[in-house]
Amino acid sequence: MSNPNQCAQIMSEKELLQDGLISQKQIAGSYNSFAGECVNEQLRGAFLNILDEEHRIQADIFCSLQSNGWYQVEPAEQQKIQQARKKYSGQP
Repeated sequence: MSNPNQCAQIMSEKELLQDGLISQKQIAGSYNSFAGECVNEQLRGAFLNILDEEHRIQADIFCSLQSNGWYQVEPAEQQKIQQARKKYSGQP
């Protein structure tokens, strides 16, 4: 592929966005690990700033997919929400 636009001609917008979302999830996971395991506070802060930006990019891609109807999210049932609250709050 010597032509950089050739990839865009092969993949649809939906496929490009889906690939971008998967990539952003992996990138964010890596920066999260880097920041969490960094011993230098200044470097940790830089990683956290980058991580924040990566989350924004991921959210933008997600919103694009969702607004085009390519990523459907079903709302949780109220009963399941209450069960999860009880489970994680330590209530019987």
